[in-house]
Amino acid sequence: MLRITDLVKIYPGPVAALKGVSLEIPEGLFGLLGPNGAGKSTLMNILAGLLEPTGGTVTLDGADIVKDPRAVWSRLGYLPQDFGFYPSLSGAQMLDFLLRLKGVDAPQGRKRLVDELLERVNLADAAKRKVRTYSGGMRQRLGIAQAIAGNPRLVIVDEPTAGLDPEERQRFYRILAELGRDRIVLLSTHIVEDIATLCPRFAVIRGGRCVTSGGTSEARRRLEGRVFEGIVAPDELERIRASHRVTQAVLVEGSLFRTRVQGEAGTQPAGFVQVPPTLEDVYFGVMDESRAADAARPVTAA
Repeated sequence: MLRITDLVKIYPGPVAALKGVSLEIPEGLFGLLGPNGAGKSTLMNILAGLLEPTGGTVTLDGADIVKDPRAVWSRLGYLPQDFGFYPSLSGAQMLDFLLRLKGVDAPQGRKRLVDELLERVNLADAAKRKVRTYSGGMRQRLGIAQAIAGNPRLVIVDEPTAGLDPEERQRFYRILAELGRDRIVLLSTHIVEDIATLCPRFAVIRGGRCVTSGGTSEARRRLEGRVFEGIVAPDELERIRASHRVTQAVLVEGSLFRTRVQGEAGTQPAGFVQVPPTLEDVYFGVMDESRAADAARPVTAA
């Protein structure tokens, strides 16, 4: 169990990146969802023992990460959002170099381990190719190969599918799903589809606060009967905004909007039909509620 309690991080300024985040993350895949700038990367760096929080505690299976970051380093696999490679090295050489930096070895030798890891992430056929020839998805798979070396208890992946084409994204999904069978895998992203596809549990962070957490299926069920969709013209869209919570308005055919709204059962606008709720509906609804709560929160004097 990864337990995060009242975590605060304040940068000079002061800028509060985290404002008392508390989460309990069990074994398996857990999604951390939020917009850019929400505080996700700050949280990832604290969990990886790379950044000291201003307040709060983090424990991994009872070991205090804040007091002793070394307690997590040997049990951690980390794929940050921006992972650097030496482009002139081959995939096998790059992975071997990273394993040496991490101090990871194997009874049968590091070369054997490199081969096994490349096979696991479907890069065995590209082992001798220069990293500069790798696609974005191949580089991400090389990154996850180094992250899982040493059989870590906790694997953190930060925005892993950003910029990947659909085929590479699906390949990466399969790798992450396999990893989540016997360890804690924390997936931080702003892409709702990643969480909906992979994670049975999730949390949403906005403005440094955890605004919701729980099971993805349960979150969708809470919206059953309350999500409606219709095609409307721009002037009609403005009228609907005045009476309903509009969570999505996607331009179609250059002049109309496919619009999703949330409300009580039977209150849909004329021409709208009830549709099954998605995790995106949950996310947009939570974000609207959070913005409304911020607007209602009293402004305190400095």
